Amino acid sequence: MGRSQESFNKKEVRNKKEKKRKDKVQKRLARKDSDKPTSLDDMIAYVDENGVISDTPPDPNDKKKINLEDIEISIPKSDPNDKPDPLRKGFVTFFNESKGFGFIKDAETQESVFVHVNNLLEEIKEGNVVNYEVEMGHKGPTAIQVRKFK
Repeated sequence: MGRSQESFNKKEVRNKKEKKRKDKVQKRLARKDSDKPTSLDDMIAYVDENGVISDTPPDPNDKKKINLEDIEISIPKSDPNDKPDPLRKGFVTFFNESKGFGFIKDAETQESVFVHVNNLLEEIKEGNVVNYEVEMGHKGPTAIQVRKFK
C-alpha cells in the first residue's frame, strides 16, 4: 500500500484555514447580536455650546440670537486711520563691519531685523540705539534708512 499524499504540514495549513473561517463566522454573528445602534436616530450626537458631545438634543428654549455681522471669519477689519508709524526704534545687537551686515532688535516687538551697510545713513556699532524703517527683503524684514537715535 502506498503512502498518503497529505503531509503533516499540509494538514496543519488546512486546519488553520478552517479555524480562521470558523472564527470569522463567530465574529460576524457576535456583531449581529451586539447592542450597536440600528437606526440613524441612535447614531446622532449633539454638541453643546461648550463643545461637549452628548446624545441628548439641546433645549430649544436656550437658543441665542446671533447677528451675522458679529461673526468674523477672516482678519478683523482695521481702521485705515490707524496705520503704524513707519519709523521704528531699536538697538543694534550684532554688526560685522568687515562683511557689512548686522541685526537690529526692535524695541516694541523684540523681533530681529536684518540691516545691510548699503541701507545706513550713519555709521553704527553694536549697542547703538537706532531709528529705521522696515521693508520686506528677499529673506524677511530688512531695515532701511538706518540712523542713530538722538
